[in-house]
Amino acid sequence: MKRTTLLHSELSALIARLGHGDMLVIGDAGLPIPDGPQRIDLALTANLPRFLDVLRVVLSEMQVETAVVADELSDRNPEVAKGIAELLGATPVSGMSHENFKALSARARAIVRTGEFSPYANVILRAGVVF
Repeated sequence: MKRTTLLHSELSALIARLGHGDMLVIGDAGLPIPDGPQRIDLALTANLPRFLDVLRVVLSEMQVETAVVADELSDRNPEVAKGIAELLGATPVSGMSHENFKALSARARAIVRTGEFSPYANVILRAGVVF
């Protein structure tokens, strides 16, 4: 059995395959998932699992260079905005309109769907390198 935090085999394998600059999206239950990116659906029921819990575990294995959130997040969901900032620490985070965020997510390697039932609880993580 694996000893690290992330036990979900499909998600762990995806992170292991990411190259520099590849994008991984973690989204709420309502984020549309376009054809193209791999879909990893973790949603079980409303708010299970929570967005910030999934982000915390993903960050335990993924080297993140930059992140993107929707501009609407800070006004519409300040609790999640604060949680993202705390979890990402010094990682640069930029914003864009939610419409542009959805368009960019179509270029991601994968989109992870959580059970989060709060607005704009989405982030695009761009993979960095560990050296």
